Amino acid sequence: MVHSAFAPPVFDALRLADASLDITATQRLGARAIRTRQASRLRALLDAARSGTRFWRERLPASLPDGGAEIDLATLPVLTKAQLMARFDDAVAQPEVTLAGLREFVSDPARVGEAFLGRYIVWESSGTSGESGIFVQDAATMAVLDALEALRRHTLRPMRRLFDPLYLSERLVFVGATCGHFASVVSVERLRRLNPWMGMAYHTLSIMRPTIEIVAELNALQPSILVSYPTAVALLADQARSGALQIRPAEIWTGGETLAADVRRHIEQTFGCPVRNSYGASEFLSIGWECAEGAMHVNADWVILEPVDERMQPVPPGTVSHTTLLTNLANHLQPLIRYDLGDRLRVQPGACACGSPLPVIEVQGRQDDPLVWRDAHGASVSWLPLALSTLLEEECGVFDFQLRQQGDRTLCLRVGLDGEAAHEALARCHRSLTALAQRDRVAGLRIVMEHGQPLLRGASGKVKRVIGDARRIRVPR
Repeated sequence: MVHSAFAPPVFDALRLADASLDITATQRLGARAIRTRQASRLRALLDAARSGTRFWRERLPASLPDGGAEIDLATLPVLTKAQLMARFDDAVAQPEVTLAGLREFVSDPARVGEAFLGRYIVWESSGTSGESGIFVQDAATMAVLDALEALRRHTLRPMRRLFDPLYLSERLVFVGATCGHFASVVSVERLRRLNPWMGMAYHTLSIMRPTIEIVAELNALQPSILVSYPTAVALLADQARSGALQIRPAEIWTGGETLAADVRRHIEQTFGCPVRNSYGASEFLSIGWECAEGAMHVNADWVILEPVDERMQPVPPGTVSHTTLLTNLANHLQPLIRYDLGDRLRVQPGACACGSPLPVIEVQGRQDDPLVWRDAHGASVSWLPLALSTLLEEECGVFDFQLRQQGDRTLCLRVGLDGEAAHEALARCHRSLTALAQRDRVAGLRIVMEHGQPLLRGASGKVKRVIGDARRIRVPR
């Protein structure tokens, strides 16, 4: 196994050039070209999945319709994360890529951004659905993702990008979960390995650190581009309004959570710069991009999204789905076909005013709350939902949970376990949450542990993992 800080990153310049030319041409040729490419890539994916993996040979029909006939995805089974992880080795086309090897690899945070076996980019998903996942990409897949990231985006400063298309003059800082092999931090570290200049200009800060430390680091780094989750940037905007954070970014990039209109307004008014939002997942990093009109476009030539109801039946445009099925057309190494993504979205009918032929969606993803406490001196202390999720998942090994703030001093933790496993999990969580409260000097916090009861669900049927006290959640203005 290759294990070296100097191992070459996964990158294929020829494949990148080919993907870039195709993406540029498709955008110009219009909706028919998108449908044609989608259909041919779906057929190629199904052929590769059936011939390359035991798992998909068992799930897919023995033969596909003739080349000219359309393939009806609705006739194929739905794939869940639990099914994928239970049969991981059978569902990957290369026998050298094993779950045991990948588990060992991602257990070491020092190897974030390194190529597994010198050939594959790996990232793990958070356990928002109750279980973590591992996703692996080869050079062909990464070429498509790199091209989509580079070409399908609204340019916030066109003249600057004209003279610096690779962002080499920027100082980019990502504030997020850095303790695991998550897609965002792996992507930043991979870029740092690809280009020595980016190694000096791109920085990562852990969202797990106290806010005062993050603010101090940002003040020292003075990023021209700030990248993080909407809840984190909203918190940093509060710090800027208080005078503690003194940075002047030219752009802010958000993703990983739902960006509400009032939160975007709060961020843009505070920092005086535009916000660019994107939509992606561990299962396909570049699902959607935001155009100049503020609409989220799906990269439908490389990914298929099926908004469905509770019975996994398609919902019409304009209707919010119960969940969404994703088919990744770029990844033949680890085929994902009708994968239950868990996100709720609405497909907008009609064309976008920006002129792009790519479909427009509205995404209703993570909508967890920050938890707001007071320290021993009465100062406000905010715990971000993604920081809490990372703490319980990575440090405590608990994925099926719900945190609820009740008033000024009480935090309820409910886990979807029972028996001895629940007691052991709650003990680990109690130690970690108590340590967090001590670190941030949250005075008199009472942690209530619950198990053997169902997790509370919203109207959509989905679990909201971190629920703040409504009286303490400030609405940005």
